[in-house]
Amino acid sequence: MATAARAASCTPAACAVLVIPILVLIMAGQVRVAEALSIGVNYGQIANNLPSPSRVSWLLRSLKISKVKLFDADPHVLRAFLGTGVEFVVGIGNEAVPAMASPAAAESWLQLHVVPHLRAGARITCITVGNEVFKGNDTALQASLLPAMRSVHQALGALGLQGRVNVTTAHSLDIMGVSYPPSAGAFHPSAAPHLQPFLAFLSAARAPFLINCYPYFAYKDDPARVPLEYVLFQPNAGVVDPRTRLVYDNMLYAQVDAVYAAIQAMGHTDIDVKVSETGWPSRGDPDEAGATPENAGTYIGNLLRRIEMKQGTPLRPQAPIDVYVFALFNENLKPGPASERNYGLFYPDGTPVYNVGLRGYLPPMASHEAATQVIHWFLLIATASVVFALS
Repeated sequence: MATAARAASCTPAACAVLVIPILVLIMAGQVRVAEALSIGVNYGQIANNLPSPSRVSWLLRSLKISKVKLFDADPHVLRAFLGTGVEFVVGIGNEAVPAMASPAAAESWLQLHVVPHLRAGARITCITVGNEVFKGNDTALQASLLPAMRSVHQALGALGLQGRVNVTTAHSLDIMGVSYPPSAGAFHPSAAPHLQPFLAFLSAARAPFLINCYPYFAYKDDPARVPLEYVLFQPNAGVVDPRTRLVYDNMLYAQVDAVYAAIQAMGHTDIDVKVSETGWPSRGDPDEAGATPENAGTYIGNLLRRIEMKQGTPLRPQAPIDVYVFALFNENLKPGPASERNYGLFYPDGTPVYNVGLRGYLPPMASHEAATQVIHWFLLIATASVVFALS
């Protein structure tokens, strides 16, 4: 961190002196890149005070976070992360979903928002078509979801990208009609007619089912009956599923297994479930029970530990749970209750909202460009050295 901090605060000419010792260390095999964290993070941008994407790139690399989920396909973000190896999920907003039912529109969107970045070296592995489409009452949007997904998938095939980029959508847990006990999990009757062909598509495309799970909501709605320890991954007696006799010591795993049960009830056992969002707010309105920095830190900290242990759910213990935390930053322009603006791991200045051991480096606003130039110079010198060695 000391070297990175110095590089970020000097001029490009002065910083050049740092390149040689760094290069010597790397060529001597004395610098090793730490293993990336297994967790992903949602990078939302509904705010007017966030750092630039190039500064965020430094922050996430210093945190060793290598999976990022966007709610759009922001070209500034994708360009800022070129060469970092960070894997991206990009999104098509709900407002654009109906248009994507047209194969020509789907291919045009890919040509504009995905193909140029892949050619430049970005790692885009998934496209989400819409977000929580079945949560509202927009029946036209819901009816257009699967045709849009099919069009995007077919367009990827026409571009030779099937197998490299998959297509899915993220669902709210409201899509569930029954979630307890987990083994009785079933989709809501209003969504079921849409989900049968949707699941067939995911199975054929080998794409994951994405679910946004927030145990916080269950606690906030009924704090007298939902044990805080159960939702925060703290020691507790657990809950026994009367059908399977599986023991659940936390609500998140129970929610995920309920989704697996609902998918299986529709005839599919070959679809992976991934948690596309989960988090806990550090602040809320007076009627939002449990929204404190202490609870948020406990939830995220305990979740991180379980993910690093590569732990699976009771129903699928051998399959490590795949999670994207919501969210990277507090977003000050999000509408709704105070909690909506306080899900971030970090404040916009790069300071952690609470301590879970994630201490990254956000370059100063006026000098991160110099640090970026140093990295580019370093990579050029390293490449030239390798070419010279091979010649």
